[in-house]
Amino acid sequence: MKQSVIEQAASLIKDADGLLITAGAGMGVDSGLPDFRGREGFWRAYPALAKARIDFAEAASPETFRRDARLGWGFYGHRLALYRRTVPHAGFHILQRWAEKMPAGAFVFTSNVDGQFAKAGFDPSRICEVHGSIHHLQCLEPCNEKIWAADEVQPEVDESTCRLTSDLPHCPHCGQLARPNILMFGDWGWLERRTQLQQSRLDAWRRGVKKLVVIELGAGTAIPTVRWFGETLGVPLIRLNPTDADVDSAIGVSLQSGALVGLQAIDAVLG
Repeated sequence: MKQSVIEQAASLIKDADGLLITAGAGMGVDSGLPDFRGREGFWRAYPALAKARIDFAEAASPETFRRDARLGWGFYGHRLALYRRTVPHAGFHILQRWAEKMPAGAFVFTSNVDGQFAKAGFDPSRICEVHGSIHHLQCLEPCNEKIWAADEVQPEVDESTCRLTSDLPHCPHCGQLARPNILMFGDWGWLERRTQLQQSRLDAWRRGVKKLVVIELGAGTAIPTVRWFGETLGVPLIRLNPTDADVDSAIGVSLQSGALVGLQAIDAVLG
């Protein structure tokens, strides 16, 4: 990382009165969460699925729940338990300190479904989970528009087969299978209401910010939702990414770095 670029990023943050944090899967890597980048990365995290030649797009699909509910819930149940015990890394707290010094504070826009920002202490009313949350459930069908917390789900998974061995979660309204309220691959049944409300709160917050800066953390190009969002706002963008850091110099600066290392470098300049 060039020191001049780090100083430029620090200057953008210091001059802003609102911080929009946009984050992809790379944000969780420094907390020890697995990197699903590419088929091989996914299969390293889930050897049972590698043995069965099931890739991420197939495992993360409503059809898997319909075809083999215990396999679908084995994959998502394992992730739910993993996210619950994961401790957010120090970079989350660096962002919180920056936001506390800004008049408008911060808002989070993330494609991550892991709930790590809320766990780190960010205000849940200022988080937009654009692809949903593993900590919330809905009916697989769905029989209605209800979304509820997954607090009562305590998954037990046989990691050798990636299959749920505990009770399957069911919809309290119709009794059919429940699923995470997450936008999956080939998913026409995802209930968007919760995310739409979050998006509305984000839009309202943005309208009240005079000098907004976006800091993008670990957002990849395979599913570019987060990158596109930050690039279209017409405000300065700071992009931190170890492999896909390029950004048009007319809209921002880029640091070829992981989230934690990049945040620490900027924080050292801010003092």
